[in-house]
Amino acid sequence: MKKQILWLACCLTTLTAFTQTEEKKWTLGVHGGLAQYKGDLGNGFYQTDQASYAFAGINVSRYLNNYFDLSLAFSRGEVGYTDHSSVGTALNPNHFLARHNSGNIAVRFHFTKPTAVVRPYLMAGAGLVWYESVFSLQKEHFVFSLPTVGGGFSFQFGPVVSLRLQESFLFTNADHIDGVTAGGDNDMELYHTVALTFNLGKQKDTDKDGVPDKKDKCSDTPTGISVDEFGCPIDTDKDGVADYLDACKDIAGLPSLAGCPDTDMDGITDKDDRCPTVFGPKELNGCPDSDKDGIADINDKCPGTKTGYKVDGNGCAIDTDKDGIVNEEDLCPELAGELVFKGCPDTDKDGISDKEDRCPTAKGSIENKGCPEIPKLDVQKITLIAGKIYFETNSDKLKLISNSALDDLADILKRNQSVNLTIEGHTDSDGDDAYNITLSQKRTESVKNYLISKGISEERLTPVGYGETKPIADNKTNAGKAKNRRVELKTSY
Repeated sequence: MKKQILWLACCLTTLTAFTQTEEKKWTLGVHGGLAQYKGDLGNGFYQTDQASYAFAGINVSRYLNNYFDLSLAFSRGEVGYTDHSSVGTALNPNHFLARHNSGNIAVRFHFTKPTAVVRPYLMAGAGLVWYESVFSLQKEHFVFSLPTVGGGFSFQFGPVVSLRLQESFLFTNADHIDGVTAGGDNDMELYHTVALTFNLGKQKDTDKDGVPDKKDKCSDTPTGISVDEFGCPIDTDKDGVADYLDACKDIAGLPSLAGCPDTDMDGITDKDDRCPTVFGPKELNGCPDSDKDGIADINDKCPGTKTGYKVDGNGCAIDTDKDGIVNEEDLCPELAGELVFKGCPDTDKDGISDKEDRCPTAKGSIENKGCPEIPKLDVQKITLIAGKIYFETNSDKLKLISNSALDDLADILKRNQSVNLTIEGHTDSDGDDAYNITLSQKRTESVKNYLISKGISEERLTPVGYGETKPIADNKTNAGKAKNRRVELKTSY
């Protein structure tokens, strides 16, 4: 027992650490105290007429939050009891002495936060007790202490060491450690514990600048940056921009410009501003551009250029075709033309610019969009051709007899490139209205597709189906119905 007390004293005088906090979540402690017994021989809890049995051990705990932590404790010592009211025999002993080794895990609930000087707490958990085969025991025993409950007080000695006073009750599942089982009471132990707890951590320094977070007013300083006593980066010119971010660290400037000055307040630092005393845009290195053509006034040879006009390197509006009309006003900027046609040429001199002339190499009229009038003979042929277009009964399929007439129509359209053609389809009144509309439309599409196959541009052809909505004869007679089943071809420019 003297050796155990000496070992405890050495531990208490050689270990130092820090108080457990959220920053320092692990603590290591040493503890010691007295163990008392309660069981079949009697109740020694809080009794002073019994011999004192000491124990000692170590403990470790893990911070969970401001009020809870998890503790694991290991203890080694002795426990015993003597019933002074009776005389013991071999069969009925009145005393026992055992050496125990216990391990207990418990959750502690603290009533105050870690910053409090005094922290009362309650604890509950479970453990395992190993009784060695010495003294009163002839063989070793392993028993459970379930539950283990208790409470105590933690006293904080500043930011370094804490002292704990604790009472813990071990309710074991054994009834034979004291050598008596007749009473039916399981063996129990009470630990009166004094402990010193020590933290294994250190003060948190998130940014690794040598200033603890509690004192650090700039806790996000990058690694390797020189800081002042408060952990903030050094700012030589006192402009609010730290030296490591300050492009002009010896001259007070603006935070938005990395600590450099901007005399004309145009957003460009004086050291990069070609015109540092005159407001100007960044893309022109800080120089003004009065006509907004992208050329700084100091380089602009045509300072009055209209806004939005593209200019050359001298600030003058571009005239690609060199016809005296700048591109923004020239409808044909790649071709030299005349002012009257806004820069476009008129090759056939018919008063219509090539840009608008459907027949730019042949004189025509404005009505025909610059193309010559379609010959009257061709107009007559188109009218005759319309009456020679036939379809299979109730079908949009062209009869073969129609091909010759449509070939002639294609030739006429090729000769007269300015002419557009509208193909109108009509039916008689037989059948459903919707069906007749659909049939007439499909028939005009068939004519259109045939002409396209002969080389006529689709843009020149407009198919329209009218069904029975535009009769030219009485649908009550067969002759009238025959006239109403027709295709009409109309030209336009």
